[in-house]
Amino acid sequence: MVHGGKLVWQILRIVCGFIAGVLAAGVFLSWGLFQTGGPDQDPIAFAAMLGTGLVTASVLGSLAFVPAAVAIVLAEALAWRGIIYHLAAAGLIALGLWTLGNETMASGPRPGTAVALAAGFFGGLVYWIIAGRSSGQWRSKKPESPNPL
Repeated sequence: MVHGGKLVWQILRIVCGFIAGVLAAGVFLSWGLFQTGGPDQDPIAFAAMLGTGLVTASVLGSLAFVPAAVAIVLAEALAWRGIIYHLAAAGLIALGLWTLGNETMASGPRPGTAVALAAGFFGGLVYWIIAGRSSGQWRSKKPESPNPL
């Protein structure tokens, strides 16, 4: 049985969690590849890193939408609430996007692969905090039948 109110709130959490996770991954990826300091050391470079992070997040969101939707539907349908599932799914999506179009994987991973994986893990963690911990809780449990004895 489906509890309608909980389903609506879970859909809202999923949308907010996906957006926040993509934003976190985009800013983390930009920070990791730019390796800028804080805003007090070089404010121009820090502002450029934040701007690039927002653009990166929009690109990541469009590229990761379909695989993330599949992972989210699986988690919701099977009520997988574990942090390991969400981190692994986000990491695999990030690795898949990072290696997209790279024909020369025989020579080793591309430079920046560790940063891309960490960005995926960070995005998965943010999603799990917002929506993943409550995956599948919108389904009502079947009422138990009374014991005839």
